[in-house]
Amino acid sequence: MSPDQRSRKRRTNPGRSQQVVRTRPSSDDAHDVVYFKRHHADDSSDAVPGQEFLAGCPTKVRATMRAVLVAVAAAPPKRYSGGGYWEAMKDDMTGWFEVRVDGPKRHHYRLFCRLDYEAEDATKPLLVVITGLDKPFRTELSDSDYAGVRQLGDEYLSRNPRSIA
Repeated sequence: MSPDQRSRKRRTNPGRSQQVVRTRPSSDDAHDVVYFKRHHADDSSDAVPGQEFLAGCPTKVRATMRAVLVAVAAAPPKRYSGGGYWEAMKDDMTGWFEVRVDGPKRHHYRLFCRLDYEAEDATKPLLVVITGLDKPFRTELSDSDYAGVRQLGDEYLSRNPRSIA
């Protein structure tokens, strides 16, 4: 009798895939775009700073910012090339991202966002719009402007489940 030429290794069924158990959303997933809503205990008007900022932007700026948010969330964010519209921030603003759009008369508009992978009851990771600021051409936002943005971000992260609109 001749030796059997078939491999003696156990073959797995190619139609059966291994299941990965996930305990939370991944940064590789598409994200949901949500807006931070101030908690009633911190602001009795229950303001939504990001939506209010967008509502005050010129139409083209508002449309561009919304389109960038949708594209970034679908990419997901770490794979989005940006094209100058989506930028990771540095130094005191590490962990923050901004949507950058130039408006009429060279006025600059900035939308400040956080990525949230720890939100309770979220099936997808969140791209959270916290607030926005604008500035004239060739000027810089002040340290107090950035401190205000960080304060709103800290307020957002202080509660879980998150306070979103």
